[in-house]
Amino acid sequence: MPETVEALVDGGKASAGPPLGPALGPLGVNIGAIVQEINNKTKNFEGMKVPVKIIIDDKTKDFTITVGTPPTSALILKELGVEKGGGSLTEPCGNLTIEQVRKIAESKEDSVSGKTIKDKALEVVGTCTSMVCRIEGYPAKEMANLIKEGKYDEQLK
Repeated sequence: MPETVEALVDGGKASAGPPLGPALGPLGVNIGAIVQEINNKTKNFEGMKVPVKIIIDDKTKDFTITVGTPPTSALILKELGVEKGGGSLTEPCGNLTIEQVRKIAESKEDSVSGKTIKDKALEVVGTCTSMVCRIEGYPAKEMANLIKEGKYDEQLK
């Protein structure tokens, strides 16, 4: 029967110390390999707490790691370096580049429903709409239309 360990780790900075080491040690697994894989999977969330779930086969000691992600809105705020969304259309919270939108979309890869990076980017842009955030100087709704029209296909392949 598989063992499951769940923990909250610092993005990209998990270690063999608490909370992972004490939980994994008695299971007889390669803690270093698990920590390395967690750090690779969470490097985009540096400076944020990230939930991880480790499922270990108690016979073979093989493991599977699933990483949760902070909400898209938290990732947007982190990229912008602000604490909250904008208050009105005349006071947006900031201006993302299309590269930042792509970075957020890639980091949410496993938790958004879009199949292509373009679809995932549109989901990020949708969150920007409710947060009153601009992208490349455009209001988020206008940027969504430009992405759908293909203006940013080169950056979102």
